[in-house]
Amino acid sequence: MKMPSTYALKPAFQRLLNPIVGFLRRVGVTPNGLTWSALVLSGVMGWMFVQGEEQPVWYCIIVLSLLLRMILNALDGIMARSHDMATKGGAVLNELGDVVSDALVMWPLALLPGMHAGWVGVLLWLSAVNELSGVLGGWLNGERRYDGPMGKSDRTLAWGVLCLFLGFEADVSEWLPIALCVVFLCLILSTAIRIKKTVKP
Repeated sequence: MKMPSTYALKPAFQRLLNPIVGFLRRVGVTPNGLTWSALVLSGVMGWMFVQGEEQPVWYCIIVLSLLLRMILNALDGIMARSHDMATKGGAVLNELGDVVSDALVMWPLALLPGMHAGWVGVLLWLSAVNELSGVLGGWLNGERRYDGPMGKSDRTLAWGVLCLFLGFEADVSEWLPIALCVVFLCLILSTAIRIKKTVKP
């Protein structure tokens, strides 16, 4: 049985963005430029999260910024493929950028009251291992794996929901540790599925 994931929406999402790619290419934008933009935006979102403790409206701005980052991440891949601009350097930047982006966006979670920094460390570590397990599929079988219920787009959705609650000043202290444990389990499951499909495609 195929595990549900927001990644299944990616083809439709990319079709909506196709008209933008031609314009960006005409004005000189490159796939790597889009990747770097998403990386810088992730750092800015980390700063926004810190500011949100004093001004919760920043959390709501993060939700919109996450959508923009998803668009940038999708556009770089579409442009690289459709304009024959894929390079090994771009692939490395894209994969490392995903891991670094997660860290930049999620580390401030440790600043929330009652949140142990060690839990955030586990979250970042499991996220990095999950991405690595996907990359191994491409290395060993020529097909990058995106399987499982807690890929990058799913983590983005979960982060957006949390920021939305925080933006409306909801008390998340009681259910956040439980939600984090669910994310941990889904990350472990996603990694296991990717490894299994890499070893036995």
